[in-house]
Amino acid sequence: MQFIDEASIRVEAGKGGNGALSFRREKYVAKGGPDGGDGGDGGSVYLVADAALNTLVDFRYQPKYKARSGEAGAGRNCTGAAAADIAVKVPVGTTVIDEDTLEVLGDLLSAGDRLKVAQGGQRGLGNTRFKSSTNRAPRKTQPGGAGEMRRLRLQLKLLADVGLLGLPNAGKSTLLSRVSASRPKIADYPFTTLIPSLGVVGAGGEDSFVLADIPGLIAGAAAGAGLGTRFLRHLARTRILVHLVDAAPIDGSDPLDNIAVIEEELLAYSAAFAHRPILLVLNKADLLGPASLTELQQAVEQRYPGRRLLSISAATGAGLDELVQALQTWLRERRERLADNPEQAEVEADVERQIGDDVLAQSLAARRSLGLVNDESLPVDEREDGAGEDGAGDDGVEVVYVRD
Repeated sequence: MQFIDEASIRVEAGKGGNGALSFRREKYVAKGGPDGGDGGDGGSVYLVADAALNTLVDFRYQPKYKARSGEAGAGRNCTGAAAADIAVKVPVGTTVIDEDTLEVLGDLLSAGDRLKVAQGGQRGLGNTRFKSSTNRAPRKTQPGGAGEMRRLRLQLKLLADVGLLGLPNAGKSTLLSRVSASRPKIADYPFTTLIPSLGVVGAGGEDSFVLADIPGLIAGAAAGAGLGTRFLRHLARTRILVHLVDAAPIDGSDPLDNIAVIEEELLAYSAAFAHRPILLVLNKADLLGPASLTELQQAVEQRYPGRRLLSISAATGAGLDELVQALQTWLRERRERLADNPEQAEVEADVERQIGDDVLAQSLAARRSLGLVNDESLPVDEREDGAGEDGAGDDGVEVVYVRD
């Protein structure tokens, strides 16, 4: 299945049914009076988080969703039938953004979460509603209200406690496969990992956490080099980052320089990542002698004072138990801090919102550079002349989806 973590869709709620203009016509009832019924409400559109989904690929081929309109009212005070709402399933972790205002409408973080994204039109009123002592035969009715229509951008951000980042071939996928049941592709060439992978890590007893492996970054990623920063959005909801560093790079590069490269790209993507705790982990420590490893550890500690540093070998399993326990201890202490200080939760939420804003800005910049952003979806001060027609998530498919 193709992994797609961003898509644009259009949703349109149903129009409300018109009120009816009608008068009683019965043989033995004189001046029967008005009996026009109200129309029915139009159907609304909801997004619903579904744990069975893990990609937005379906929206590339079915980008338009339209609810039915309410039925018109009729004589004999018959009310038109209201249209059914439609529920569009999205993966858990989806952020919903209004394309026209760039407003974040909501995050669907748990299975079953529902978000109304288009309000159905209000029903119209029949002429019975306008009857009064001074107007016994009103010919006034009210039409049904228009349904809300929106263009939405869906962004999937994986839900994980711990995020793995590092250069290609740093050993992230190997580490994930050793500490969890996940089986990502592992090879000895760069960019083996092309999509994020998740694994549940058992930390003894009933303790566990979710670990996300993000495709490798290289120098210039923030400017689009390699895989660019396409998948960094999946670190937005992580609580701690594990920066995996190759202690013995086969290209002879300096591990200290490699650390700086990744962290500079991370902050270039979003300065708010500076507020995320980062654990430095030297991988492939088995390839260095004790003296060389000690020298490297001292150099890293001197360059990054106060930063927690561990040394492991994902290939042999050395140091993995210590790493897992260190992460589980940090996550448990974080939960305790939040319980003791509820204000800390708001601080973390602010950081996540800042990262989310940067994710959207990076996405718009990338799409604009490809001519995929419609000027109408941007504020006036961000529009550029000559921007192309927005085709992302559409692929030329014209589909109207109606569900009872």
